[in-house]
Amino acid sequence: MKCRHCGVEVTLLLADLGSVPYANAYLTEQMLHIPEKWFPLRILSCESCWLVQTEDVAQAEELFSADYAYFSGFSNSWLQHCEHYVADMIRRFGINEQSHVIEVATNDGSLLQYVTARNIPCTGIEPTASTANAAKVKGINIIQDFFGSDLARQLTNTNKQADLMIANNVLAHVPNINDFIAGFTLLLKPHGVATFEFPHLLHLISGKKFDTMYHEHFSYLSLTAVQQIFIANGLTVFDVEEHPIHGGSLRVFAQRTNTGKHAISPQVQKLLQHETQVGITNRKYYLGFQNTINQIKNDFLRFLLEAKQQDKTVAAYGAAAKGNTLINYAGIRPDLIAFVVDRNPAKQGKFLPGSHIPIVDEQHLTVAKPDYLLILPWNIKNEIIKQMAHIREWGGQFVTLIPHVEVVS
Repeated sequence: MKCRHCGVEVTLLLADLGSVPYANAYLTEQMLHIPEKWFPLRILSCESCWLVQTEDVAQAEELFSADYAYFSGFSNSWLQHCEHYVADMIRRFGINEQSHVIEVATNDGSLLQYVTARNIPCTGIEPTASTANAAKVKGINIIQDFFGSDLARQLTNTNKQADLMIANNVLAHVPNINDFIAGFTLLLKPHGVATFEFPHLLHLISGKKFDTMYHEHFSYLSLTAVQQIFIANGLTVFDVEEHPIHGGSLRVFAQRTNTGKHAISPQVQKLLQHETQVGITNRKYYLGFQNTINQIKNDFLRFLLEAKQQDKTVAAYGAAAKGNTLINYAGIRPDLIAFVVDRNPAKQGKFLPGSHIPIVDEQHLTVAKPDYLLILPWNIKNEIIKQMAHIREWGGQFVTLIPHVEVVS
């Protein structure tokens, strides 16, 4: 395949996860009786611009359908992160009632609700009907569409340019990353600022977080790759911050190259140098990760089989896309994991793609009383352990799987 950014032939393999269904394609009872679509899931790195990317087999319209079931607002830690972000941007860049804030990939309005609470004019752009409707209920002005240069041009022509543009956990989700970034250059005011948050590739590899690889994630990002993509499309990175959210993320600050006024922070060059030292621009860095993945899979299977032999029951918490990657790569079915609990009503009563493990509400947990509860969304592990602490009343134990299988007492 050709690199999504620079067009060079991409052959350096980071991971091959076999064939799996789309990670967020949750099934109804009726859908269990019809054929399910499975697709190759291979992750490669471009040796020219070092953009790590999923092999091109998925269509965004299929991945982000009208009944898209991921709602970010069910995580308390994410809501706190959003609230702190808004306060930081207001303080740092003087965003106020005369400003215009645009968020791309608004989801259910988890972040923009804190902008509207400050009476700051804002617009959300969100293509999926389910989450867009949830944001509208919060009183947020939503444009239901995919973002790119065409939409940016339309908004610019109607004087809807932005003082602040926000793109949290979406840069990895866009197939045409050049057109996406070009849209920010068009839609930002001359001295406007855009911020992008995404999981850092360094943490993915060092933390063995292969479960974050799925078809919705077209790209896996380093500052090295992002800076090149931005420069090619008219943006300049002027600052970068590291945040613990989602297992280790970057927040990148960008401005229009031709009109931006912010001085470039020394932190940018410092992080670029660190990535080079670790090996981001060396093909050896990407070799051997497949062996790491296979070891985690084997340890996971061994744990489940031993639990079954001991007549221990195993359930999971969090019908997360990352959990589906792990479960399907390991070939797990309901005989080894009885059910998965999720707080999101949009997922309850459905089944995980591929494995067909049923998704139930939290009340089911207290009835079934499993011996082990696997935490699939490890990024909110502490939040889940606190919420579900009552499983200890019947001797239940928590289990985490990434970076290795661990029983949490």
